[in-house]
Amino acid sequence: MSDYSQNNLPSQSTSSFTSVFQETTGETEAATRNLALTIAAAASDRKAGEIILLKVTEVSYLADYFVMVTGYSRVQVRAIAQAIEDKVTEICHRRPLRSEGKAEGSWVVQDYGEVIVHTMLPKEREFYNLEAFWGHGERIEFPASISVGD
Repeated sequence: MSDYSQNNLPSQSTSSFTSVFQETTGETEAATRNLALTIAAAASDRKAGEIILLKVTEVSYLADYFVMVTGYSRVQVRAIAQAIEDKVTEICHRRPLRSEGKAEGSWVVQDYGEVIVHTMLPKEREFYNLEAFWGHGERIEFPASISVGD
């Protein structure tokens, strides 16, 4: 056991660190939510269906948000994924860390770190049923008329 205990630390520096951490965390949470909403808006612009945003911070270490959308053809799935990439690059100045499935066009996954996007054909979406699997996450309302990035 160490001779150096918590009592030896100056309390002011601890509280100032805590307040800086809380302030930074709040800014990060807002930026992450804005990223998820930007993704949903881009998908909506390409007429994606069944847009669902799930905040999974409390139930998953994979990401803070999942965004799940439906495209009704392989061409539309690819177009939605491209629109998401373009809009996020323009507004948030970010590119996906990883992207899979564009060639097949039935299920495209885009990983932005704290937000993971699933763009699927109806058949894949019904079969894998991710919203039921992650359904204990908090659903975030996404109004179609939302203005993101302003």
